[in-house]
This record gives sequence, structure tokens and C-alpha cells, in this order.
Amino acid sequence: MGAEANNSASGTLRWLLILIATALLSQTTLNLVRPVTTYKLISLDAGPVTVGVTTAAFALLPMVTAVWLGRISSRIPKIRFLMLAGAGLMGLGSLGVAAANGFAMVAIASAVLGMGHLLFTIGGQSSIARYFPDDQLDRGFGWFTAAYAAGQFLGPLIAGAILGTTSSADSPERVADISLSLWIGAGCALLAIPLLLPNLQPRLSKSAAAAAAPKSEASIISILRIKSIPSHMLASLALLSIIDILTAFLPLVAEKHGVAPAVVGVLLALRGGASVISRLFLPWISTHFSRESMLLTSLFAAGISIALAPLFIDVLWLAALALIVGGFFLGMGQPVTMTMVSTSVPAQDRGAALAVRLMGNRLGQVLLPIAASTVAVGTGPAGAIWFCCGLLCVSGVEKSLRKEREN
Repeated sequence: MGAEANNSASGTLRWLLILIATALLSQTTLNLVRPVTTYKLISLDAGPVTVGVTTAAFALLPMVTAVWLGRISSRIPKIRFLMLAGAGLMGLGSLGVAAANGFAMVAIASAVLGMGHLLFTIGGQSSIARYFPDDQLDRGFGWFTAAYAAGQFLGPLIAGAILGTTSSADSPERVADISLSLWIGAGCALLAIPLLLPNLQPRLSKSAAAAAAPKSEASIISILRIKSIPSHMLASLALLSIIDILTAFLPLVAEKHGVAPAVVGVLLALRGGASVISRLFLPWISTHFSRESMLLTSLFAAGISIALAPLFIDVLWLAALALIVGGFFLGMGQPVTMTMVSTSVPAQDRGAALAVRLMGNRLGQVLLPIAASTVAVGTGPAGAIWFCCGLLCVSGVEKSLRKEREN
């Protein structure tokens, strides 16, 4: 029995390391390609509304397929196939943005990129929920999302280094650098495929229990009726949307103020690096504070600090400080929402519940960029960022009021 438990623990750790490595590659792709997509649109003479619509296209297909894929993830024995398909589509989407010569092509390629990201994310999150015991979910989600945050650090840094300091948005040098960046992004996604091809998923531990458990019959409505699930989803949506809006609109803010792409890359990288740190320390933080307290602090602190970054884009050390603080608290919030959603439903419904959470995230990623870009028409691109910072604080207020009612 002891040897079997050791083999199970060893298999789970090995799979977690593969999840971390492939998550790092996929998120490096995503966070390299998405800000570069904005520069691609700028080179095509796009404005804030076009950037917002293209950003929304990223989440369009995932919004309508998330729950269906979540049910599949609860039943499919070889969950790595979802992640393999995701890595392949992310590479294809990156190449599509590189080859695009108009707004519609960029939007279609962004939709393919988004679908790939959804497949990979559902596969990875469902793996954590399936193979880790409840008392280690914070650790599993924390390390997995730490790899996401590391990709959020590396992607913009690579993009900024390649795009450099050229100031002309449509110069041949800038256009060539944009294409090179997108090709490198595609390569990162495709590098994840060899790691996922071997069947290295755990054979024991929670997978045995999951196989024996009844199949999930949960619907979207039944999951949303569970107490606190809608509140957790609002928080998750707000935390994710600010990352998307910041990635898409900070380059526009920078262009308006004459700040070079290399500097934007560093600023976005600092935000991602701060999220890595908070997620690495999440297991320790979670032993000292409740999940509710961590999430509330994350929502308010991130909303207030990130709102300062566009105000001080000309004072780079202040903008960097605001994004470091905001990034730290953003990094803490997302894995906490994953754990709270997972532990709110029966074990057999966890894949479906996480997928409903992702569906809510993607709904926000479709609607909020359009809403934010509309705000930006009147207030400038910084207004789009402030709009989502306000949503973070609104979610924090909702959580606080709910907590008071329950007490």
C-alpha cells in the first residue's frame, strides 16, 4: 500500500512539472502575441474600437464551447489530448496573426488563438482538480498559475526586446519585427507538443476515484444556482479581464505618450513577474489568511494600484511600481477563485464547474473589451483600463456585502 501511494505521489508530481512547463510555453506565446497584435493593428491604422473588437474576438469561440469542453474534460481519460489540441491551435493562431493583412484576418486568427488557450486551460485546470486532494488544491492551482504568470512575464519582455524603440508605427522595420515576434510566439506554443505526446498522466491517486465517480450531469443553470458561485465568477471575470485590457490598451496609452514598445514590454513583464511571486508564495499565504480575505484584498488592491499606471506612464518608475503591486495581488486572486469554485461543487462536477467559470471569463472577455473601447473613445485609451479597475472594486464591494449578510 505504501509503495502504491509513493508511486501515486511521484506520478502526480511528474504530471505537475509537465503542466508547469507546458503552461509556461503556452502563456509565453499568449502574452507575446497579444500585445504584438495591438501593434499589428496600429500598423494597419486601427483605433481603440477596432482593438477592443479584436480583443473580444479572442474569447468568442471559447464563450460558447467552454461548458461542453468542461464536461468532456470530466470524462476523457487522456486529458492531455485537450492540451495537445490547445497548443497546436495557439501556434496556428499566432501564425495567422502574422500572415493577416486586414482587421478581419487578425480577428479570426485571434479567435483561433483564444480557442487554443481555452482547450489548454481546461485540460490543465481539470488535471489539477482530478489528481490533487482537496487540501493540496491551493498548491496545485498556485504552481500551475505561477507558470501562467511566468509566461505573462516572459512574453511581453521578449516582444518588447524584439520591437525595440522604433517610434514609427507603420515603418518597414516595425512591421518586420512584429512578424518575427509572432513567429517566435508560434514556436513557443509548438514546443509544448513534444512534452504532452508521451502518456505521463498519473495512473493512481484521485484519477481512480474520478473514474469510479458518477458522470457529471450538471448544467450551467444548476451550477450557477449553487450558493456563492456567481460571486466567485464575477471576481474571476474581473481579475482576468484587467489583464486582457491592460495587455491590449497599455500599448495604445504608450503610443499616445511617445513611450517605446520596449518600455511597454518591461512594464507588462513586471506585472507578470509580480504575479509569479505571489503565486509561488500562495501555499504559505493560504495558511495564514482565509481564501475570502485573500480574494477581497486582491480585488481592491489590484483595482486601485493598476488604475495609477496610465496616470504615470510618463514617470516610468511610478508606473512600474503600480503594476508590480497590482500584479502581485492579481496573481493571488485567480488561483483562489479556482479553488473556491472547485470546492463548491461535488467532485464529479468540478470539470463542469471550472468550465462554467471559464465561460463566464470568456463572456467578460467578449463584452468588456467592447465596453472598455467605447469608454476609451471619450476618455482615451487609459479610460479602458480605468473601466476594468472599477469592475475589480465593484466585485470587491459585492464580496464584502455578501460576507456581511452571511455573518
